[in-house]
Amino acid sequence: MSLNGKTFVLAAGAAIAVALSLSVVAAPAPQARVVDDATLLTPADGDWVGYGRDYAETHHSPLKQIDQNNVSRLREAWSVEVGSEGKLETTPLVFNGVLYGTSTWSQVYAIDLRTQRIKWQWDPALVRGGFPAMGPRPCCGPVNRGVALYDGKVYVGLLDGRLVALNAETGAVLWSVQTTPPNSDYTITGAPRVIKGNVVIGQGGAEYGVRGFLAAYNAQTGKQAWKWYVIPGDPAKGFEDESMAAAAKTWNGQWWKYGGGGTPWDGIAYDPELNYVYLGTGNGSPWNAHHRSPGGGDNLYLASIVALNADTGKYVWHYQTVPGDHWDYNAAQPMILADLPIGNQTRKVIMQAPKNGFFYVLDRVTGKMISGEPFAYTSWARSIDKDTGRPVETEEARYRNTPVRLSPSPVGAHHWPPMAFNPVTRLVYYPGQETSSVFASEEKFEFKEGQWNLGLRRGPGAIPTPPPADPKAPAPGGFFVAWDPIANKQAWRIPFQPAGGALSTAGQLIFVGNGGGKFMALDPVSGKTLWETQLLAGGTATPISYALDGKQYIAIMGGIAKGRVYAFALP
Repeated sequence: MSLNGKTFVLAAGAAIAVALSLSVVAAPAPQARVVDDATLLTPADGDWVGYGRDYAETHHSPLKQIDQNNVSRLREAWSVEVGSEGKLETTPLVFNGVLYGTSTWSQVYAIDLRTQRIKWQWDPALVRGGFPAMGPRPCCGPVNRGVALYDGKVYVGLLDGRLVALNAETGAVLWSVQTTPPNSDYTITGAPRVIKGNVVIGQGGAEYGVRGFLAAYNAQTGKQAWKWYVIPGDPAKGFEDESMAAAAKTWNGQWWKYGGGGTPWDGIAYDPELNYVYLGTGNGSPWNAHHRSPGGGDNLYLASIVALNADTGKYVWHYQTVPGDHWDYNAAQPMILADLPIGNQTRKVIMQAPKNGFFYVLDRVTGKMISGEPFAYTSWARSIDKDTGRPVETEEARYRNTPVRLSPSPVGAHHWPPMAFNPVTRLVYYPGQETSSVFASEEKFEFKEGQWNLGLRRGPGAIPTPPPADPKAPAPGGFFVAWDPIANKQAWRIPFQPAGGALSTAGQLIFVGNGGGKFMALDPVSGKTLWETQLLAGGTATPISYALDGKQYIAIMGGIAKGRVYAFALP
């Protein structure tokens, strides 16, 4: 053999040994697969690496091993108990054969998919029921919708406003940053997103009187990269940027004393081509606009879809679904990006079905409304003006002291459950509900720190003689709808008890679970139930699909007191 220009003669066995030794030395060290920018931009078919799987938030899987012909044979492959203390809202992620998710009180778990055992579990040990000072006082339970993955780390937002990075292999804390004023009434329940090396997160707490914002933090260090406030602060202290100065012109009174609200607690999407981050913003604080902004005004940027520059967080455009929000009709719900044939051209659109009962299709380049049609009964507004994009409100909508009954209620026609988009049917799938509520103004409003500040008369005896039911309103109840964003109308709708969100798959199936713990697969064209099974009582979260060793699985979390992660596959 020849080595460094010298020739050696070896016995056969020795030659083999040296050859093996040399090959070992020359081989590059194996590198662990990690989620990076390319992975997030183009996820592998069998992975689920982001909340909506992709940046467009479609909640659609390209896997098609499970299809309409064999879904009736779907069986439980495994389940693991992870614990919970209330409602479950997580959308789990899957990468490198590990499933990552959250349960209540911001707890995080990792499950080894090959052994079907918990790899690690992390509990931030939050004080149940609130800290000694103020928070967390979550408006709607100690829920959490999930984590983000990037560069060997797992990111989670906590109820107390912290953003934490965990080691994906061990669950050890790598860094923690307080994104909100400590011991305040801000809370984080939404899933972070990682965009160009930054972790993007919003927060909730508008009912308690906080000032909402979206912020980005360096994924490696936790250092804040940028921050954009949803509403303007005290004018005497100056404005952070031109968007806040412009927004201040749409407010009246001393709104900053009440926080103002606008918290972007859920919906986030990203367009890598435009480099725009989209956020849905929250309701006003207090709800009653007469107290929040005496004299009226649109109160930007409450109840809006806003586009920001992903590098700087600078404002690009906004579309306000509810000018001068007066009903808690926030627009923080999930959004979906798609390219659709509308008219005689392909339009880059962003779609949302917010609380107010109208389904919106916007041009995501400019923010101009393309369509806005009701998907539920809306007695607060008759329609959306196609020229101005503003709602045509009914006479009784701006309630004062005389009680009025309006639809939807503050629960909304659609709340947090994610929507799914099927690129073949070009339909959007999501659960909703028909609701109504009595609204009446609180005559004398006094802001109280640490309490809900609504400015409404609520509670037993607050409205001795409430208005009767609206004879035009449909019976209250839930539904699951397939919406056609091209034709601007419902494709089909079935009775349904809403719980978590929807999953679309290339096998032409829609998976969704209801509030009674029933998990089912639907035909995306007709809504017909093709398969169903019963999980733990107490409702379900949002399903995903992943592949392991060539086999497709459907996974979902369900239950309350003993929450479990379930996985289903073909026999």
